[in-house]
Amino acid sequence: MKRSGSLRPEAPRSPRDPLAPRSPHAPRAPRTPQALARRSGARPPLALALPALLAVAFLTLPLLGILVRTRWSELGGHLTSPATVEALRLSLVVSFWALGLSLLLGVPLAWLLARVSFPGKALVRSLVLLPMVLPPTVGGVALLLAFGRRGLLGPWLEDTFGVTLPFHTSGAVLAATFVAMPFLVISLEGALGGLRPRYEETAASLGASPVRVFFTVTLPMVAPGLIAGAALTWARALGEFGATITFAGNLPGTTQTLPLQVYLLLQDEPAAATSVSLLLLAIAMAVLVALRGRWTGAPADRRTRPVADAGPDDTGPDDGAPAWVPSASVTPASLTSETGPAGADPPDASGGEEQRWALHAEVTGFTRLTLDAEPGTTIAVVGPNGAGKTTLLRALLGLTPRAHATLRLGDADVTALPPHRRHVAWVPQDGALFPHLTALANTAYGLRAQGVPRAQARRAAQLWLDRLGVGRLAHRRPAQLSGGQAQRVALARALAARPRLLVLDEPLAALDQTTRAHVRHTLRTHLAGFGGVCLIVTHDPVEAVSLADRVLVLDEGRALQDAPPAEVTRHPHSPWVARMLGRNAWPGTATAEGLALPGGGTLVTAEPLTPGTEALAVIAPEAVAVHREKPEGSPRNVWPGTVREITTSGSRLRVLVTSDRAPDLVAEITPQAAAELGLADGVFVWTSVKATEATVVTL
Repeated sequence: MKRSGSLRPEAPRSPRDPLAPRSPHAPRAPRTPQALARRSGARPPLALALPALLAVAFLTLPLLGILVRTRWSELGGHLTSPATVEALRLSLVVSFWALGLSLLLGVPLAWLLARVSFPGKALVRSLVLLPMVLPPTVGGVALLLAFGRRGLLGPWLEDTFGVTLPFHTSGAVLAATFVAMPFLVISLEGALGGLRPRYEETAASLGASPVRVFFTVTLPMVAPGLIAGAALTWARALGEFGATITFAGNLPGTTQTLPLQVYLLLQDEPAAATSVSLLLLAIAMAVLVALRGRWTGAPADRRTRPVADAGPDDTGPDDGAPAWVPSASVTPASLTSETGPAGADPPDASGGEEQRWALHAEVTGFTRLTLDAEPGTTIAVVGPNGAGKTTLLRALLGLTPRAHATLRLGDADVTALPPHRRHVAWVPQDGALFPHLTALANTAYGLRAQGVPRAQARRAAQLWLDRLGVGRLAHRRPAQLSGGQAQRVALARALAARPRLLVLDEPLAALDQTTRAHVRHTLRTHLAGFGGVCLIVTHDPVEAVSLADRVLVLDEGRALQDAPPAEVTRHPHSPWVARMLGRNAWPGTATAEGLALPGGGTLVTAEPLTPGTEALAVIAPEAVAVHREKPEGSPRNVWPGTVREITTSGSRLRVLVTSDRAPDLVAEITPQAAAELGLADGVFVWTSVKATEATVVTL
């Protein structure tokens, strides 16, 4: 008996949006290893605990010695003596100048090490680390031989600029910078390494130059690492001794900092030396306590905070969860009736009249294809993982070495232009909203980068946020938005930037079904009047059919099919696309009897093909009949099999049947039919397909 019907996209069953209200029965978030260790109550092994306690005691006893031996009644007098006050003043001057030089030189160096690949990078990093492991006195000797009066640069500095570094305060600054700057570089490089380049790449696609990106996106996002590195650098410079005394000498009021004064006081006034040592110890501990263990410079953990007035879009799949169920009835006709609020697009912030830009791209490298599109065309890019979809987008953006795109937008050849001058806006999968900016500032970012005045850019940004239904959230930061809200802000930001080419990487994946329909309608309304070309990477057949004028199918970097959605739906050239549309897809080789299948067996078809032709048979699930007894009559394709899985799709059931005589086959039946047949996992059944129900596509 044949059971037929259609599948419909299904709402996600287990949303994982962190802002969604959690059911009392929902699983709790996984605890940290530290929390689990505390709850387990397990005692650490004695062989590890005892040496650890000894290490703590070894580090603590010297500090206790200072505290015990300090003459507290004389502490005030020691710290307020003229020599100590002068040494403290000089220490602060030297340490802050060293910090300034470290920031000026170390921040660009850290960025270079974290972001740029170049020959000798390992050697440069070793040079950065060298002052941290080099004995300070050896560092002082090295500085003396480089910048002293008889050093490599010393005579030239003295003759040209009249600068003499040894035995001068500037020499103490140079020595402190030499030993302290590595702390800043290493800390900031770690922070930059933890920052995904996608934020900077998105900013560049919105029109921001590299320098603007660095100061408006990169530095604010690594601020915790920068602050931690700066604090450690300052503390190290404040406590520098060996390199200073070797290179700059020990002149009171000129180069005698607090550590050098401690060295001298130990010979004549040990009690005063202990008091000054306590001062330095207190400063060092204050810095470490302020850092609270963040010395590695990792980006701050930006936890999502609950949103009091969260809307219905606050639940939805996360970025990695599938947002659709394959459908056997996805057709253009079934989707064009989708409705939503209409309205005109926000006015162009520039006030200029609309222009139109055709697309011509020749992509080489991992992805190899030629792409031509007229203004206003929307192309859905589909394909399995690793097919080259994201590589294609990044090649058009000029952001990847894996592929190169010769790109022409309208009459302008932008191939040689950097990403920020191409006018190609990008919405990555996670939106990549800048966490330190509000939704309004995020949306206005592209316009501001293009020179639009602040007030005008913010007005246009607010219009786009209103257009996408998140205008009331304009002053919230991304951490205060749900996944769906954040994705709509990211979409508004790209549209507000007035791109000539718009590339969207699964832009609606984070939205729930109701919000997705609204945003899809809004996006389609905008794209209908868009003067450029839009490329949308998607795994959702509804998006591909409802938004796109063409569907580009990629596999292993090659274009398998580039056709209107209706054609791709009727005659998919890829097994992956056929399965995405909810169909059974069997590749094979044409014979006189039908289609020879790779695992053995033959599929009889009504469409004869030239023997030897590689082809793909596409069978709709509703065309598969399921029986408990071997059927008699017209079906020419009959196979025995075993039910392996039954899943719900809307009001119908999808039954996966495996067989040693044919590839896996999915049938779609009603729940009533499944009950009448007594279907369950492991039940033996027969399946049949009429020859006329199999559509054969030549590959």
